[in-house]
Amino acid sequence: MTESQVVVAMDWGGTWIRIGLVNKQGRILWQTRRANPQDGTKEEYLGIAEGLLAEAINQAGGSVLGIGAALAGPVEPITGTFYQPPNLMLLDRVPFKDLWEKDFDVPVWVGNDANLAALGEHYFGAGKESADNGRPIRSLFYVTVSTGVGGGFVQQGTVFLGANGLTAEIGHTIVDTTDAALECQCGSKGCLESLASGTAIRRLAKQKITSGIFPDSVLTNVESHLIDSEAVFDAAGINDPLAVSIVDGAVSALVVGLINVTHLFNPDMIVLGGGVTQGLVKLDLLPEIRRQVTSRVMSELHRDFQLTSARLGDSAGLEGPPRWSGIS
Repeated sequence: MTESQVVVAMDWGGTWIRIGLVNKQGRILWQTRRANPQDGTKEEYLGIAEGLLAEAINQAGGSVLGIGAALAGPVEPITGTFYQPPNLMLLDRVPFKDLWEKDFDVPVWVGNDANLAALGEHYFGAGKESADNGRPIRSLFYVTVSTGVGGGFVQQGTVFLGANGLTAEIGHTIVDTTDAALECQCGSKGCLESLASGTAIRRLAKQKITSGIFPDSVLTNVESHLIDSEAVFDAAGINDPLAVSIVDGAVSALVVGLINVTHLFNPDMIVLGGGVTQGLVKLDLLPEIRRQVTSRVMSELHRDFQLTSARLGDSAGLEGPPRWSGIS
């Protein structure tokens, strides 16, 4: 690779580890990915990640400006330490910044994946598109609805972090306070993530299939290991009653979460990303989600926001790290 001024960007989610080489303009020059090991050990997880980092540095000719990593869970931004990530608990309290700076002898910046995806969308994706069309974005709230549910808030071009870098964890806001509230992987009950994430959709689909309430559902003919959110959205697209009931529940939970976002942050743009969002877009549900949100917010000013899907897709988590590091 001839372009030497590049950053190794990593997006480590609950299902995949994506890695790429990104230049100062946010352009991805090379990328690859590996699945997280099922039932893997901590050492296996770290070994895969470090192998990918070494591969990326080799692709860059052995010289990079640094490593920027977006991790799916709470990250203390100064030390780059992972804290109690619900979908990657084996990596709790791993000090990635220190670890990788010692291993690779380059500067390392580590942040929450949704925060960095929010930066990517603000500077290179939906936010840039809006600005190019004459409507610059002052505040952007990004929600990833994927294996889990996370959030990031960009105000005047800067990520809003809070005291310990843990602001905007929308996935763990409580949207169900009933006695029947589902338990979340974080240990609480009634979290948005427990109702609207890909993990939740898969779990609910399997439970409903087992219950026998919907014996005629097309999903009853799908092998258990193939039941996922994509299969549920495909079934909902042909009005399968089991699938529709799950999607309706996920939408209702997401609407409550976005109402809370609107009241707390008053963004002028909300961007939805992640695999579940792709299903929502496929069923053309974003206009209905916006309608429900705007019908329940407290003032006319709270209704003045754009709701859109992520423009960068899976690339958002790779294009954000260079902005986080201050290199691009």
